[in-house]
Amino acid sequence: MDHTMRKKILVGLAVLFAVLAAWRIISHVAGGKDNSGRPRRPPVAVEVDTVRVGEIREVRQFTGTVFPKYQYVVAPKVSGRLIAIHKRIGDAVIRGELIARIDDAEYQQGVLEAEAALKIAEASLAEFRVQFRLASQEKTRVESLQVKGIASPSELDAAVANYTAQDSRLQLAEAQIEQRKASLQVARIRLGYTRLTASKPGLVGERFVDEGALLAPNAAVVSVIGIDSVIVRTTVIERDYAFIKTAQPAVVRVDAFPSERFSGSVARIAPMLQEATRVAQMEVEIVNDPSLLKPGMFARVEVVTAKKQNAQYVPTRAVVTRDGDTMVFVVEGDEPITRQMTIVTGITTLKDTEIVSPVIEGIVVTLGQHLLNDGSPVLLPQPSSGGMSAEKTALSGKKRQ
Repeated sequence: MDHTMRKKILVGLAVLFAVLAAWRIISHVAGGKDNSGRPRRPPVAVEVDTVRVGEIREVRQFTGTVFPKYQYVVAPKVSGRLIAIHKRIGDAVIRGELIARIDDAEYQQGVLEAEAALKIAEASLAEFRVQFRLASQEKTRVESLQVKGIASPSELDAAVANYTAQDSRLQLAEAQIEQRKASLQVARIRLGYTRLTASKPGLVGERFVDEGALLAPNAAVVSVIGIDSVIVRTTVIERDYAFIKTAQPAVVRVDAFPSERFSGSVARIAPMLQEATRVAQMEVEIVNDPSLLKPGMFARVEVVTAKKQNAQYVPTRAVVTRDGDTMVFVVEGDEPITRQMTIVTGITTLKDTEIVSPVIEGIVVTLGQHLLNDGSPVLLPQPSSGGMSAEKTALSGKKRQ
């Protein structure tokens, strides 16, 4: 073997010994060996959080629009020229308050004509009553004379016919009286239609015309809205429909007042889903005191669909699913290792998840679970400069126990 070959063999042996030495050093630094003599797995750096007990709520979020509790349009039932309007946008109105007036000269004249026609009919009725009374007396007289044989049958027939005719005329006159009274009432009603009043209290939301406008029947003059209470209308998708019930508490936010939270409740839920969109209408009612919420505002609605007191819960990030099982990794031991625990969950939100069973104490892993198995060693976050971290404090408490 020449010198060159011997040199290559020595170099190869040196490299091999160097690799073996490096492997042993790495194994030792990584934790040496466990009790069985096998190399330990290196600890995994994780983030942890505590298990909490308290109130947990399941909240579902929707978007919608604010509507007034009620809204109506003040409009005339008769045509005419608008001669006065007393309200502008934003003005308050009370029930029965006069809002506008239409020129009523023609309708007043109609009332006068109806009153005159009624008086004529009453005079005619008085005349027919006198004639009926005379015809009745004549009929009675002729009947008595006919019994005595003085009056002829033809005279009796004439008296009876006259009595019947006068009775018919009297009934006709009485019917005409009722007709004239009805006509007078209609004229007065039509005259009343020239005064436009508020049927409910509220605020003037819109004003559609000004004085001098020639109005047709049912032409809008102003709209009145009631906003002492308001309704937020939104839609519920099929996935959330089963969780929504009337009387559930709700919180509403609007962009105009980002720091305000308006409390209300679910007032109504539609009994059907629209076929085209697969959504159902929902109404949330809110007492609007003070009147900050205005119709037309875009609203964000949060409905509390479930709530539980003294619930055991962890951050939702701590919950993982493997092979169909839901679990968390609990940190325990003086040299922290993780224990894999299968759990039964309850109320789940984006932030927290309720653990119905089993009862868990201590801290759970919230980041790094994908690198863990049952019994994996972990590296906990270092305590802050101001003192021991919450995770270290929890572990110290378990050690003292």
